[in-house]
Amino acid sequence: MREINASIGTDKRLWRQDLAGSRAHVTMLGAQGIIPAADVTAILAGLDTIHAEYEAGGVPEDIALEDIHMTTETRLAQLIGPAAGRLHTARSRNDQVAVDFRLWVKAACAQTDAGLKALTLALLARAEEHADTIMPGFTHLQVAQPVTLGHHLLAYVEMLRRDRSRFADAAARMDECPLGSAALAGTGFPIDRAATAAALGFARPTANSLDSVSDRDFALDYLSAAALTGLHLSRFAEEIIIWASQPYGFVTLPDAWSTGSSIMPQKRNPDAAELVRAKAGHLLAAFQHLGIVMKGLPLAYSKDMQDDKAGVFAAHDTLDLCLTAMTGMTETLTFNKDRMRAAAASGFSTATDLADWLVRDAGVPFREAHEITGRAVKAAEAAGTTLDGLTDAALAAIDPRITPGVRSVLSVEASVASRTSFGGTAPANVRAAIAAAREALA
Repeated sequence: MREINASIGTDKRLWRQDLAGSRAHVTMLGAQGIIPAADVTAILAGLDTIHAEYEAGGVPEDIALEDIHMTTETRLAQLIGPAAGRLHTARSRNDQVAVDFRLWVKAACAQTDAGLKALTLALLARAEEHADTIMPGFTHLQVAQPVTLGHHLLAYVEMLRRDRSRFADAAARMDECPLGSAALAGTGFPIDRAATAAALGFARPTANSLDSVSDRDFALDYLSAAALTGLHLSRFAEEIIIWASQPYGFVTLPDAWSTGSSIMPQKRNPDAAELVRAKAGHLLAAFQHLGIVMKGLPLAYSKDMQDDKAGVFAAHDTLDLCLTAMTGMTETLTFNKDRMRAAAASGFSTATDLADWLVRDAGVPFREAHEITGRAVKAAEAAGTTLDGLTDAALAAIDPRITPGVRSVLSVEASVASRTSFGGTAPANVRAAIAAAREALA
């Protein structure tokens, strides 16, 4: 029973938050005249001593004391005697753990946001470097249309922008302090919950004592945002893995972000990217686990909720590691521009440009233009060339409305330059999007 009931091995990570909550609580108790000023002074001094001890030597793990709360309270009693017992006036371990955990997750949102911002800045720097670099855009992993590498990298900037907004939204929602809700019903002592909320950096106290001690939405919000971020990082990691393979050869990973083989000395394996791809599964599973823990719990507190923290702590650590790894890879990848450009020119990637030109310049209905372009692709395929490689005479033979003016759109460079619609791949658009993103970050 002691072993299954104890959580000190996990919740010792909350010691800073636990001490901060206790300082705010006892200061309020003194200000409200609920406990003597001398006891407040003694308790605060004892908490400072414990802080120094934990900082220097870590939190001792005694499963007989169950958790960080009883571990700290027991040590406080050893230091200052019976006055330590006044600290728990007008609170419960239920609201104590709720405020500790909420403080930790709120800080985690800020830490994760910093990691997301660092990766965003790395992507923007590489996108600016490659605003004109041509690469193939894919659908179904088939060459579809040429795009710029800068535009491709900016797609991940957009994903990370949404990720940052989710963590910001989560942090705003959890900016309420449950301390003072006690076990579930509030307290009869004349406490000042607004004062403790302000002391701990919350915008306001929570509104309902039952919800206050039984809510873990804030943790699920964090895990939901983390899961989506992990999904986005995994997609980017997958592309790096594909691009680094010899059939593609779009990128070369530096030695710092790749590994060799135990028997094949020529190998440069994208292990960091592969591990990021794998760890996304842990982030998705963490959300599912806590959702399953919470889904059937009646109000208010149940011991099931003690199992809420390990997954959140692990998810935060995993996400931080993945963001750091992806930032390092992004900053140091070498892009093979010639291979990218050659791949972009394959697969008749400017076929849509020919069809659009027929519509725009020759007045051909799109469906007819689509059919004409299909004939042009077949002709180029038979000739073993690209659409741009077909002669003016060959193009005119396919349809007399195809004039030499079509040359303005048939090259991959002309294709990307023409995509100037808002959100398009044209280099000018890429540079404008980078400038806008940096302004938003600033």
